[in-house]
Amino acid sequence: MLGRLNHVAIAVPDLTAATAIYRDTLGARVTQPQVLPEHGVTVVFIETGNTKIELLEPLGEGSPIAAFLEKNPSGGMHHVCYEVEDIIASRDRLKAAGARILGDGEPKIGAHGKPVLFLHPKDFLGTLVELEQV
Repeated sequence: MLGRLNHVAIAVPDLTAATAIYRDTLGARVTQPQVLPEHGVTVVFIETGNTKIELLEPLGEGSPIAAFLEKNPSGGMHHVCYEVEDIIASRDRLKAAGARILGDGEPKIGAHGKPVLFLHPKDFLGTLVELEQV
């Protein structure tokens, strides 16, 4: 079921400053910001060759990233994203095994234009897991 690591997401309080660190200090290629209102974030992706780093900034006070940054004001690792071939089959298998799917349990379209789901961190060793259909 589990495919390759698609990205590691880092929540940041200032996307412009975080982008500058990766682009100017580390010399990374950085995508243009994408506003994702349905997820409550603005994101950029750092291209690393074998995977990506996603920088997330809250979009409004109701963003789940805003709540994360209240507890972690400097930012920090937010989630890992793995690729799956069939997100519905993966969801159903996980639910049957007792894993909790966040939200309404239905996939939403993510930053790459593909269906995504998030899994409860308490079911995965304290790590928020995103699944993305490829």
